[in-house]
Amino acid sequence: MLSRIAPTTTRTLLAARAPPAAAILVPHLSRHLSAAPAPAPQATLVRAEGGLTFLELNRPQAKNALSVALVDSLRQLVEEVRFDGSTRALVLRSAVPSAFCAGADLKERKAMSQLDVARFLYNLRRLLGELADLPVPTIAAVDGPALGGGLELALACDFRVAGSSVTKLGLPETRLAIIPGAGGTQRLSRLIGTSRAKDLIFRAKVMDAHEALQLGIVNYVSDKGQSASDKAEEVVREMLEAGPLALRAAKVAIDVGAEADLESGLDVERLAYQTILQTEDRLEGLRAFAEKRKPVYRGQ
Repeated sequence: MLSRIAPTTTRTLLAARAPPAAAILVPHLSRHLSAAPAPAPQATLVRAEGGLTFLELNRPQAKNALSVALVDSLRQLVEEVRFDGSTRALVLRSAVPSAFCAGADLKERKAMSQLDVARFLYNLRRLLGELADLPVPTIAAVDGPALGGGLELALACDFRVAGSSVTKLGLPETRLAIIPGAGGTQRLSRLIGTSRAKDLIFRAKVMDAHEALQLGIVNYVSDKGQSASDKAEEVVREMLEAGPLALRAAKVAIDVGAEADLESGLDVERLAYQTILQTEDRLEGLRAFAEKRKPVYRGQ
């Protein structure tokens, strides 16, 4: 069974416990106000079996363009995933058919002051940093255009899967006389090298899924007729057969070690390995191997 969870806040919870002022002062007005439908959440969590969680973008009217409200919702949900203890892998996908994320909401941007833009970029960078720092494997399922901030969102994940029919992936900001401002210059260059990143960003290159695969920007392209989301789940299900604590330790060792010199990276790996030696999952793996059965890992 799948369950959908929209972001909640303390303010919402408090409001649910206290009668609104309108109900006390103007009863008839209160009845009319309460009849108005609540706006649909712009992002939701979908829980699946085995510890797999989907984080869905849902702004159909704007092709999931990154608005202030959407970024705030995503930050709440990423924080929930970090602390809920039940998620073993996260797939970022769109609930809108043939869309992933069109980048920043430029219509909203027109009405922003420079201070508003700076605040938005600060929150967006925080979101992508928090997504990248999640302790569990993350994979972006790109079933539609991923441009600008949309591609930066995907780059903050550990892996990327693109649908075979996707034709628009890129960081085209220089054509708008700006640069990628939410990690694109840094994450792309670390992923494919500085020279290739410069080539793509300087030319504002927009590519299809297969070219992105050749460059190493995406890890997989779905088969014809298969969605990126389905392919991503297929890949993640293989990961979920591994010990969850081992996956977390491996992610730390790789991410931290990649930013260090070799000797320091080897020290990080050694420390991560030592933490795994003390787990019940490691013993279960040995028992299962000896008994020729599938291990049952509990993250302990």
